[in-house]
Amino acid sequence: MVTVGEGYFFDGPAVRDEELPVRRRRRKKFRTWRLVVLIVAAAYFLAPLYAGLKFALQNDSGHFSFWAFTSLPSEQGFSDAFFLSMRLALFTALAELILMVPTAIFVHIRLPKLRPVMDFVTILPIVVPPIVLIVGVLGSAPLWLKSSPYLLSIFYVVLAMPFVYRSLDAGLSAIDLRTLVEASRSLGGSWIRTLWSVIMPNLRAALLSATALTLALVFGEYTMANLDGWTTMPVWIAQFQQSDAHITLAAAMALLIGTWLLLSLIVALDRSQSRRRRRKAGTS
Repeated sequence: MVTVGEGYFFDGPAVRDEELPVRRRRRKKFRTWRLVVLIVAAAYFLAPLYAGLKFALQNDSGHFSFWAFTSLPSEQGFSDAFFLSMRLALFTALAELILMVPTAIFVHIRLPKLRPVMDFVTILPIVVPPIVLIVGVLGSAPLWLKSSPYLLSIFYVVLAMPFVYRSLDAGLSAIDLRTLVEASRSLGGSWIRTLWSVIMPNLRAALLSATALTLALVFGEYTMANLDGWTTMPVWIAQFQQSDAHITLAAAMALLIGTWLLLSLIVALDRSQSRRRRRKAGTS
């Protein structure tokens, strides 16, 4: 900082003495409003969760109890709904990555001018209502496909496409993809070897984010599963609500907490891998 006359020169224009308290007040006011917005947003999201968890941890007489959670596995239809949702989630995540990873890489390497077109195409599942999609397909799909629960995975792949593609697109934009591919190919690596050993390790964070988003979508989707006649976890929760509200809310809270723990585990795994790479880079 250089003093010239009555002004203070930083990297930009001069700031006079009387302007400094005004700027400090503005910064303090901005920080205060930011804190208020953060508190309001936290209350908006956490208050319903607190109320639901409190209700789930009460018995019929209003006393604290874990009976709603401990009785979940023995409730009729819970195990079937849970394992069906697990199978659909894993199959959807695997199919989504198999379809979208090569497509996103090919567009980035060979057809970069088509990236705006891909952005538009992959946003269409958000524009088209899921109920329109499921009703249209159920009216024209063959019987052998409609009788399989994995028809839902096809719908879920379409629904998750906007989130998965944008996660992969951000990950590919953050690395020098063309240089990595050319270096691997010049050393004799095949396209499969390049994809598996060079590109995929650099897309670990994007792949984990895409997988987490897909799993969260599958475990929370209700409309398509209900219209297709399959009892997934959201459908079971809606059907069982008339029998016991405590158990229904306990199942919803368990599903929410499980999804949150899965996301936290994925984030922690990605951070540990990043720290390990930085340590190796520092010691080498």
